[in-house]
Amino acid sequence: MNAARHQVVAANGVRIHVVEQGEGPLVLLLHGFPESWYSWRHQLPALAAAGYRAAAIDVRGYGRSSKPASVDSYRMLAHVADNLGVVAALGEETAGVVGHDWGSPIAAASALLRPDVFRAVALLSVPYSPAGPTRPTDAFRRMGGDEEFYILYFQQPGRAEAEIEEDVRSWLLGMYVAASGDAVGTPDGRTIATVPAGGRLRDRFVIPDELPGWLGLEDLDVYVGEFERTGFTGALNRYRNVDRDWEDLSVWARRPITVPSLFIGGERDGPTLWGASAIARFDQTLPDLRGSHVLAGCGHWTTQERPSEVNDLLVGFLRSALPPSKG
Repeated sequence: MNAARHQVVAANGVRIHVVEQGEGPLVLLLHGFPESWYSWRHQLPALAAAGYRAAAIDVRGYGRSSKPASVDSYRMLAHVADNLGVVAALGEETAGVVGHDWGSPIAAASALLRPDVFRAVALLSVPYSPAGPTRPTDAFRRMGGDEEFYILYFQQPGRAEAEIEEDVRSWLLGMYVAASGDAVGTPDGRTIATVPAGGRLRDRFVIPDELPGWLGLEDLDVYVGEFERTGFTGALNRYRNVDRDWEDLSVWARRPITVPSLFIGGERDGPTLWGASAIARFDQTLPDLRGSHVLAGCGHWTTQERPSEVNDLLVGFLRSALPPSKG
């Protein structure tokens, strides 16, 4: 099988780093926070072997892709336009789109706004939930209770960056372990989804003596190297647009995603657990849902914690929704 191919393409007026493997119908892979194209390292060869042209990107703000300076450059509509630009730059007219974590709502918005281009969508970790009547930051204040929900903690530019830059390696390792199915708890027994008043998110992390089985030292080195080089502002700016997204997408608030869809979450995954009500509405919001799966014992990092299960589910879904050409 051909090795992965790296290139940087011009899309929507920015530079997007694309890592491709295989030939066939295009499948765009969108990562979340704090990751990169590398989080799809197990899926690229599996999709290629199944007859697909798998293309994992560094979304804007990450890796070798552009990092615009303004916060509002990271609104959802910009990410959808980036995806359209990547499809065109790769010489294709249609694609499937798969997203994990923040990549999931970006994939969902892409399929919602341009079903003519994105013909199938798979959502990992974060279930599809159309814009509701409540401004997101207001909802997050309620969710935090007497503490600060992590998305609100990320809102002020420079605040989260300061704690992360103190030690990028320990912060990333702490985040990866705390959100995984291997989580060993927090020092005070509370969730990492909230931060105590005046506190820091890293104070909730427990740094393990050994890496979990799904995250090797070389894997951690890749992520640390990327973020030590790029910083975190571009990545965190995605969170700083939640209210803008709510306003931008309000006109589509009552519209379902009509293309074939798939959901994969983790039994110990925070966004999957918080999204139980969204999952219960899939019959209305995802009328062509081909499968909804919650992996037992799995945490947030589905593509890395359970690569074989995720690969099997993705390939099975894509073969039904976006079958590769014969021959």
